[in-house]
Amino acid sequence: MESTHLLSGGSKKRVKIHPHTVTAKYATQTPYSPQPGVHTHFPQPGDEGYDDAPSFEDFGSFLEETSDRKRLTEAKRWPLTLFGSKDKEAAGRPQGAPVGGDGGEVAAAAAAAAAAAREGKGSGKGVGEQLASFGEASVSASRLTWVGLAGAALAHGALMVLTRLASERFQLGPLFLLLVRSIVQLPAVAAPLHRGENPLGPRGYRLRLLCYGVAYALSLCCAYASLSFVSPGDGAATWRLATTALSATLAFLLLEEKLGMADGISLALGILGLGLILLPTAEEGDASAAADPVAFWKAAFGVSLAALAGMWMALALVGYRSLKERVGVGTALFAVSWTGCLLAPASLVLLQEGWSWPTSAPAWGLVLGLVACSVAAFLGVTHALTRIHPALVSASQSLEIPVAMLLHLAVVPLAPTAQEVCGNAVVALSVGWLVAMKLLPSRGASRRQREEYEEILDSPIK
Repeated sequence: MESTHLLSGGSKKRVKIHPHTVTAKYATQTPYSPQPGVHTHFPQPGDEGYDDAPSFEDFGSFLEETSDRKRLTEAKRWPLTLFGSKDKEAAGRPQGAPVGGDGGEVAAAAAAAAAAAREGKGSGKGVGEQLASFGEASVSASRLTWVGLAGAALAHGALMVLTRLASERFQLGPLFLLLVRSIVQLPAVAAPLHRGENPLGPRGYRLRLLCYGVAYALSLCCAYASLSFVSPGDGAATWRLATTALSATLAFLLLEEKLGMADGISLALGILGLGLILLPTAEEGDASAAADPVAFWKAAFGVSLAALAGMWMALALVGYRSLKERVGVGTALFAVSWTGCLLAPASLVLLQEGWSWPTSAPAWGLVLGLVACSVAAFLGVTHALTRIHPALVSASQSLEIPVAMLLHLAVVPLAPTAQEVCGNAVVALSVGWLVAMKLLPSRGASRRQREEYEEILDSPIK
């Protein structure tokens, strides 16, 4: 589209408007003769067709809707749906709502904060009350997230106890339990199909989703295999310690996500508690010194497997953190399930662990309870990754070890050692302090938010 304007000096300016570029040329000849098919005049106020002329706002929205960037970044939806059509879902979804299943709490908090801000602006409320409304909406959404993390920690603790009972009472191997868990979780493919998404992930992100699923499945294989060489408590503590430390490092190196000083102190306190749990007692040290080298290297191999499981889990947490805007929780669960179905049998063959099917109703009930706990824990952790730093998510799951200790005491009344009690108390204290810092209001933080908000209001750039 081209147009010309009459300038004050008598010369005319030719303007060529393109959806991506705007160029201007000045006429050098006098008088200027317009070219055929070229408009020489924009409608002026009072002229016919003035109201139909596009405004700059309309042109900006047209540019945004037709730009290549929008076409490239928009996720391509899977044409297959189970319930309802894609067009109906798109028409029924409010404008600006997220496509996937994640971010619902964030959107609700943002909408509540925006409504509170509009209400405050119309009624003449001050900056402090507007910030308080935003803080209440944010804390409300954060509470749901942390409640989900607490539920995931309880499910992880129950998962540890159920795995131990299945191994001791029904002679069910840990890797076999992992295989059953992965097979039962395969119906999670219904979640992405219901939303009209590709179960293998959106185009351009499938390789990253595959790497996430492989890393998560390898972590579970290493963790479950370590239970054949070390006790479940030592294996879980080593796994969680390595996951927390490495996820903080990888998130900083790969995603450039930093931790605050208070968060770093809480993480260090939790790692200290896990280290206390792993310290051997004097009797265990003497026994290991007098034992044969085979038992020593067997325990060392189990601890190495648990640490390797922590490394893979840290990679998986950071990997999903980078995919949170594109991959829903259901799609991630299906990716972990089908990769686990492939890697668990390979681990069984590699470690030569025998197959032992459940032969009684209590055994099958135990297996189904184990699967339910694993799904609940996965959903809570994965949803929290959309909002919280991966290292903080892993640190909150360290609560599974004190929970498992209490549940195991209820099932098998065996008194723990003093180091285990102190370590579990330190872990619980670190997680409680972390949750309190995130949810309780802070006057210092409110003062900083007020100063930053007033600085934005006073800025000439708005």
